[in-house]
Amino acid sequence: MQTSTITVDVSPTPWTGRFDGDGVEHRRWWQAVTPHTPAAAAAASRPAVVLGFCSDAGVLRNKGRVGAAAAPAAIRTALGPMAYHLQRNVFDAGDVVVEDDSLEAGQERAGRAIAELLDAGNLTVVLGGGHETAFASYLGVAGSEPVRGKRLGVLNLDAHFDLRDEPTPSSGTPFLQMAQAEAAAGRELKYAVVGISEPNNTRTLFDTADRLGVKYLLDEACSPEAVEVFVSDFLSGVDVLYLTIDLDVMPASVAPGVSAPAAYGVPLPVISAVCRQVAASGKLLHLDVAELNPEFDIDNRTAKVAARLVNTLLA
Repeated sequence: MQTSTITVDVSPTPWTGRFDGDGVEHRRWWQAVTPHTPAAAAAASRPAVVLGFCSDAGVLRNKGRVGAAAAPAAIRTALGPMAYHLQRNVFDAGDVVVEDDSLEAGQERAGRAIAELLDAGNLTVVLGGGHETAFASYLGVAGSEPVRGKRLGVLNLDAHFDLRDEPTPSSGTPFLQMAQAEAAAGRELKYAVVGISEPNNTRTLFDTADRLGVKYLLDEACSPEAVEVFVSDFLSGVDVLYLTIDLDVMPASVAPGVSAPAAYGVPLPVISAVCRQVAASGKLLHLDVAELNPEFDIDNRTAKVAARLVNTLLA
């Protein structure tokens, strides 16, 4: 099969998983996902396209634990054997790979690929990568036709604001970069965060969030009811949504394989409920999952959580 015409660094490879039979009643993700081609996606029902962003250059710049470049493969491996109950077609477009410290060039390549996939009517799913993945996602979303004249919202499930003001972009700067890019375009960034850890964000970061009008909910305030209301209020003020999940939003017992494991964190059932709420809103345009570090994972626990959330969002 001819693969995608979008520019990637590594073409998609066959997925693997448990085999119970060829019929749809036995189908698993590895049997359902096929290489992306524009013609196949155009003819598909509610198509979603997976793109890997293999990068930990931003984590290294941010003085974190490197290893996130291996995450896209680990998430695909965790998705492969899962039973496939989705009422949509899913395609794999391959990977954009950031070599050495060439982060900005990699983000631009990924952004172009995402924009092209969005313009073709796909729901795009990026598997990061450190949270520098988020700026690659933004470049694609902001440069795509589906957001023209629409109110774009960015919802981040994360223990950190990632609003650092640094001379060199990193995994700690993407949302300030977004705010600056939106301001340059004469717009204001609509940015909300669920799960902020007060002890892990300095006063400067809270002041920056307040200055930019960022809406946020502290991890200790993340009851199921409070989160549902918070997300509902945010969704009501936007037309299309980019959802980004930093896996360190969850407790270290649930997501140990991240650069910065959480001492407190938001429970997985709450995060899963947000994913269902977002999926049901009809406003989800693009999503990414970031900060999985397979080197520090335990029994592939974090990769399996990432896979479960992707599955939930595509239902």
